[in-house]
Amino acid sequence: MVSNTEGSLRDRAMAGDEAAFEALAGPLIEPGLRLAYSMLGDRSEAEDATQEAVIRAWRKLHQLRPGTPVRAWFFAIVANQCRNVRRTRWFRLTRIEPGQYPARPSEPDVEHLDLERGLARLPEHDRQALFMHFYLDLPIEEVAAALGLSPAAAKARIYRACHRLRPDLVQEDAP
Repeated sequence: MVSNTEGSLRDRAMAGDEAAFEALAGPLIEPGLRLAYSMLGDRSEAEDATQEAVIRAWRKLHQLRPGTPVRAWFFAIVANQCRNVRRTRWFRLTRIEPGQYPARPSEPDVEHLDLERGLARLPEHDRQALFMHFYLDLPIEEVAAALGLSPAAAKARIYRACHRLRPDLVQEDAP
């Protein structure tokens, strides 16, 4: 569902108003960057992919269907751009394997180890669905739109991914 403010911004942006496009896409850039980082695992590549996604969104704004949420549409562009980056020869040669990322300085090394290890074992499409739904707080319908799935398929993917992740997160009680 599109709000009146988003609808008027969309109409002005489609007419070529750069300020309206900036107001429409601006709040989506940071979550788009987080999505790109979750897919690529490299901050620099994620920034480049997000920047390219913003440019593509501006160029393809006329393809945005009435009633389609801009957030889901933009995240679909970011996800597609990340897939394109991963297909390039350079990215495959320099890619860091999951689990080899340096620990974040604000987090203890062990605290999130099981979660990161479990997420690394999931297929990428499952990680994307989990990230969009739980980290970006997207409703199922927007996750579905961003991933090109039906809402039922997106819900099933999230459900299955949670069940695949569960064995890695089981806490053993200390005796």
